[in-house]
Parts: sequence; C-alpha cells; structure tokens
Amino acid sequence: MFSKDKKDGKRKAGAPTIISEGLTVTGNLDGEGDVQVDSVVDGDVKSVRLSIGQNGRIVGAVHAEKLLVRGRIDGQIHAQEVTLTRSARVKGDIHHDTLSIEPGAQLDGHCRRLNAVEEGDSANINLVVSDGKPTGA
Repeated sequence: MFSKDKKDGKRKAGAPTIISEGLTVTGNLDGEGDVQVDSVVDGDVKSVRLSIGQNGRIVGAVHAEKLLVRGRIDGQIHAQEVTLTRSARVKGDIHHDTLSIEPGAQLDGHCRRLNAVEEGDSANINLVVSDGKPTGA
C-alpha cells in the first residue's frame, strides 16, 4: 500500500494489497496504492492501480487511475486507463481516457470518455432518418 509523506505529499512505495483466491471481501475497498484482486469483492473498489486476475470478480463500482481486467466486473468503471484482456467479462458502463480491448473480451455496457462525462454531455444520440425523397417536393 502507498502512504503519503506529510512533508511534500508524495507517495512512498509500499507492498501492494492482494485479495487472494479463496477470500471473499464484503464491503468497500478504498486505497491509495496498488490492489490485485484474485477472488471476490462484493463492494466498490477505489485504488491508484487495480488489477483483476482471471479468477477475480468485483460486484460494485470501480475507480482507478489504471485498471487491468482479466476477470469479471459487474458494475460501473471510472478509470483513466482501462485494459480488458481476452478473458475479461464486464457488465457495466466504462468511463475512461484510454481504453484497450483485446479480441475475446466481453463488454455489456457503454463506453464514454471521462471528459465527456465530466462536461455533462448528453448520452443521447440524434439520428436523422430519411426515406430518400427530397424535401419540399
């Protein structure tokens, strides 16, 4: 886990938090460092760097600067950089700056850039339908 140095506000390197296989966490996780999830977290997760292993699953919202998904997420994602590997399974919307999706990854949700979400852009799409006939004729 990272800790803040009170003098200059910089983070000191520390050991990552690992949720090992066989452990189920019920509740929210909020940290300032690296988190590796190889089991089940039933709650929201917030960290700087978050990695979901192939057997890992999060049921809740995810907030991170950098997110690597090899397992499952059932919930909304907010991250600057998101990578979905071929084994990733995501049910929920992704709000991102950078998004990488490998062939084979499954996503059931919408993808939006973070700046569009922050600016409050409408999620609606305006479609123009034409029957091919000129107007006014």
